[in-house]
Amino acid sequence: MPRMLDVSNEVRAEIGDEEADRLLAGDSAPGGYDCTSCRTPGDPEQERTSTVLFVGDETAVLAFAHSTCLPSQVVQVTEEQLQSAARSISGYATASSAHAQHAQYVQAAQHAQHPQTAPAAPYQEAPAPHHHSEAPYVVPEQAVLGVTSGLVLLAGELHPALVVEPTAPVARPGSLGAGDDFLPLLIEQGFMPVTELSTAPAVLHGWSVLLAVGQLHAVLQPNPNGGQPVAWWQAHQPLQVTEGWRAAANKHQQVLLFAAPVGSIGRQPREDLLRDALDRAAANGRLVTAALPLAGL
Repeated sequence: MPRMLDVSNEVRAEIGDEEADRLLAGDSAPGGYDCTSCRTPGDPEQERTSTVLFVGDETAVLAFAHSTCLPSQVVQVTEEQLQSAARSISGYATASSAHAQHAQYVQAAQHAQHPQTAPAAPYQEAPAPHHHSEAPYVVPEQAVLGVTSGLVLLAGELHPALVVEPTAPVARPGSLGAGDDFLPLLIEQGFMPVTELSTAPAVLHGWSVLLAVGQLHAVLQPNPNGGQPVAWWQAHQPLQVTEGWRAAANKHQQVLLFAAPVGSIGRQPREDLLRDALDRAAANGRLVTAALPLAGL
């Protein structure tokens, strides 16, 4: 029976026509896999399956996902993220090459290990990214972005959310002033200000949330120089999310990102307190939001 695999032009360009044709013929595709997005079993002989190529600095990992979960695509990640995920997931092929094109892949481990879930609203701080001048913003004085995950109820339905708040004011690149341009710069990138949390925001295309083995690794933004997305925020170690958060993310195939300037949200240990803080920030005109699609590993 022919394999129901989708190999996008982007993936084909990276792995080469020969390897792509072997995948489509079933010569190198797995008999079964754990979906790189929803982590449930898949079978390329029974259901449409996407090939997703994750490219690190030295290694490329070819993963598989239900086509209803993720389209076939290429995702740029750090080498550390790639190696950590590849050691514990199944249905993958790897190539030891900085460039995946025409590399020969070998099958990785065949048994997935699923991480334990964490308490509600896990929180992590990570150094704010250092971008060049075309990037959305710079954060002075080694400020970090605090990221909290939680479920937010909108119009009677639970949505997975990430709440981002810097620990210091954010200056516009080249600015010598002491103002806080965090929200204006995000609005310029397509995030929308909100005064109340009533409905889910529109999707911000080009941005995405990277999940690896059920853990949060990064928020990706468009590369100002073109090519693969780059990290806007990156966890210094994977942030575990709850089973409910992961289930909601798989259901909606997107994550709502809320961002507020320093001093607007604070560390909230429970989701009800997090929602109260979001409502206050919105009412005070100190909140922007967007829906970001999932990129899974």
